[in-house]
Amino acid sequence: MSKIGKQPILIPKEVTVSIGKTSVTVKGPKGELFLDIPHKIKIKLVDDQIIVERLSEEKKVKSLHGTIRSLIKNMVKGVTELWKKELEIRGTGYRATVSGSKLIVNAGFINPVEVDIPTGINIDVQKETEITISGYDKILVGQIASNIRKIRKPEPYKGKGIRYKDEYIKLKPGKTAKA
Repeated sequence: MSKIGKQPILIPKEVTVSIGKTSVTVKGPKGELFLDIPHKIKIKLVDDQIIVERLSEEKKVKSLHGTIRSLIKNMVKGVTELWKKELEIRGTGYRATVSGSKLIVNAGFINPVEVDIPTGINIDVQKETEITISGYDKILVGQIASNIRKIRKPEPYKGKGIRYKDEYIKLKPGKTAKA
């Protein structure tokens, strides 16, 4: 048995879970999420807990057991409290603003880069150099944060670019430091 997969998922009172033959839907105060389930994984609702079981001992099914359980747990957590990613922008003249349903990033290019904000995602910009992305879908929040970071990755000499709030960039010495 998978160590992660055999652990039950506790369901809070404000969350409703409906299990179909091949899908799971989780509804909560923040939103609603949906997940397709592989055919050799079984999900049961017992009391106020979700139990994920596998119907086969194949290697592929064993690897999916813990993954499906983690995805469902993230769904339950996301509809009760929002997932959050924080980015910071470093560089002279680099900044971001939110205009309607678009995030506009000036990161040293001739034209500013516009990123569409999907429904269910909130982007908040503080001080023009700090971006907070929040939403109930953990995968979507992480993907949007990654896409914004890809606009201008931190470079290794001065550290200019867009990075995660707690990310450490090891700076390289320049040409003059070479002996």
